[in-house]
Amino acid sequence: MKTARAAKITRKYECVLGCVIEFYGHRSLKTKHMKKTVLICGLVAGLISTSLFIGLMLLGKAGQEDFKNGMIYGYTLQILAFSMIFVGTKITRDKYNEGVISFGKAFRVGLYITLIASTVYVAVWLIDYYFFIPDFAEKYGAHVLKELKASGASEAVITKQTAEMTKFSQLYKNPFFNALITYSEIIPAGLIISLISAGILKRKRKESVPAV
Repeated sequence: MKTARAAKITRKYECVLGCVIEFYGHRSLKTKHMKKTVLICGLVAGLISTSLFIGLMLLGKAGQEDFKNGMIYGYTLQILAFSMIFVGTKITRDKYNEGVISFGKAFRVGLYITLIASTVYVAVWLIDYYFFIPDFAEKYGAHVLKELKASGASEAVITKQTAEMTKFSQLYKNPFFNALITYSEIIPAGLIISLISAGILKRKRKESVPAV
């Protein structure tokens, strides 16, 4: 009698334990796939955002910057790159989160994609700068001063700007300062698009209506 009862209790606990293991195993697998999705989307976004750098390096034209239109090209590529935030968030919501996602979780997905893409962007730029265009800061400074003179700025303003650009050129040679400046160029766009994406793609679980 006691043996049968013990066996019944054992089977019950084995069943419960099996369900728990299955639940957490399934959850762990989903988390793994979600991380893989974020990583892939982040890497793709990083490659898109650096496509101009990579293209110029491959063509042997690194350093031939179009400062007038460079900002337009750069931000256009960033917006295109961060469209992967929408892709990654939607896949996470629909494929791995049963069609629902909170604003906070959606924003975190976008944030992780932004950080991965930004790190790729910074890494590629540092390679481009140190191996192909180490005089970039000097060229940019010369462009700024040329534009300043063309605008009819006073000699005092030009002298002040010259001193600031000289100081910036020296600081820019430091890889940590360079990386920090480069991160600041791309992260804000990713954060804005992450917020927009989270606002658009958030979806609450539908509450079941009790039968009357």
